[in-house]
Amino acid sequence: MKWTLTIAAALAGLLLGGGAQAADHQVQMLNKGDKGAMVFQPDFIAAAPGDTVTFLPTDKSHDAESVKGMLPEGATPFKGKVNEQITVTFDKEGVYGIKCTPHYGMGMVALIVVGNPVNLEEAKAVKHPGKAKKVFAELLEQAAAN
Repeated sequence: MKWTLTIAAALAGLLLGGGAQAADHQVQMLNKGDKGAMVFQPDFIAAAPGDTVTFLPTDKSHDAESVKGMLPEGATPFKGKVNEQITVTFDKEGVYGIKCTPHYGMGMVALIVVGNPVNLEEAKAVKHPGKAKKVFAELLEQAAAN
């Protein structure tokens, strides 16, 4: 009887305590970073469903916004405000393109891959201005390799 109660208590603790905790990934919005001017750092995140990403306005004049056409089906688009932190929960598997609205053409973009990149081909088909085209091409190659 004592053994049964011990096993039942252990199972209840596992169930009530939850399994793996969702991670919070931190992304800085910078005027200058490791990869040059006007960057998200890091600019590539591999996440699990349920993880959050917090975009930190480390330098002024930046925001974080989802890129139209670079979201998995059923995902909710988002748009942060300039100079404000935004935390986004990523529940759907797939590829999420992120841009800084004022610096999009300068290549200030990021890619978040949640679980399997189920919408990778659709994301690759999206057109981007200026340097964002080159940066996204590199990030999408990284997503395909993971």
